[in-house]
Amino acid sequence: MPSSPDSAVPDDDAVAAGFLGFAEVALDRTEARLPNIDRDAMAMVLLLHRVASTIVYDLESRVHRPAGWSWSAFRLLFALWVAGALDPSRAAELTGMSRAAVSSLAKTLGAARLVERTPDPHDRRSVTLSLSAEGVRRLEATFETHNRREAEWAALLTTEELAVLNRVLTRLVTAAQDEDWISRRS
Repeated sequence: MPSSPDSAVPDDDAVAAGFLGFAEVALDRTEARLPNIDRDAMAMVLLLHRVASTIVYDLESRVHRPAGWSWSAFRLLFALWVAGALDPSRAAELTGMSRAAVSSLAKTLGAARLVERTPDPHDRRSVTLSLSAEGVRRLEATFETHNRREAEWAALLTTEELAVLNRVLTRLVTAAQDEDWISRRS
C-alpha cells in the first residue's frame, strides 16, 4: 500500500528500488501527485544526475581513491594536464569548482608534490597553477586506468547507442552555453 507523501514510514517500493531504480518510482509518484509536470524533462534531469553520480562514484572509488586523491583533485589535475598552467579563477571555471575550492585543493596537491604554485608575474597577489613532473607522471598513469573504466561503462551500450548518446549530450551542452537563463560557474 503506497504511503502518503507526509508519512514517516518508508515506502517499500521506493526503498526496494535502490538508487538507480528509484528514478522510475519518483517519476510515477510525482506524476500521480502533480499531474501537470513535464515527465520527460524530469526524467532527463533525474536520470542524467543519477547516472552521472553513479559513474563518478565508481571512478572515484575504483580509480582515484586508490591513486591517493579525490574526484575533485582528479578534475583539477586533469584540467591542468589538458590546459597547462592556469590561474586559480580559470581552473575553477574549467573544473566547475569555486575558486576557494581550487585554492584549497591546490595547496593540498602542492603538499603532495603534484601541483606547483608559482607567483603570477602579472599579479603579485595571485599564483599560477601547473602540474609538477610527478603530477604529470601520476595523472597519466592513473588516467589509463580511468579510461579503461570509462570503456567498461561505454561497453554497456552498443556502438550506435554510444554515438547517439554522445551526440545528444553534446547538443545539450552546446545549446546550454547559448542560454542566458542557465546558471553556471564562470
